[in-house]
Amino acid sequence: MSRDTKAFSSFSVDDVGRARAFYGDTLGLEVTDENGMLTLHLAGAGRVLVYPKGDHAPATYTVLNFPVDDIERAVDDLVAAGVTFERYEGTPVETDAKGIFRGGGPLIAWFTDPAGNILSVLEAPGPD
Repeated sequence: MSRDTKAFSSFSVDDVGRARAFYGDTLGLEVTDENGMLTLHLAGAGRVLVYPKGDHAPATYTVLNFPVDDIERAVDDLVAAGVTFERYEGTPVETDAKGIFRGGGPLIAWFTDPAGNILSVLEAPGPD
């Protein structure tokens, strides 16, 4: 295998139409359709394939992380767009009232797509 291979990740959803609306309209990503699947076009030429699966089961781990400069603003903007953040009360990753984990490491907040897959925004300031 070549290190120059343009690898990409993928995950399944139970409804491609709802996924397209969520990723394109709610999150504001560039989304294209081909052969009944979606491609999410990410900054830096990254891409993720989203495919339908009849017996889809949501991922129990974070499938996609979105680095942001200001997590407070990102969470507020996503809540305004209709996104609900996960709450992990009484766990090692306990989140605050906004859904932000502040217990060490980068500030992070988790939410799900319409298929139940876990996504996050995490504060990772860009270079100076």
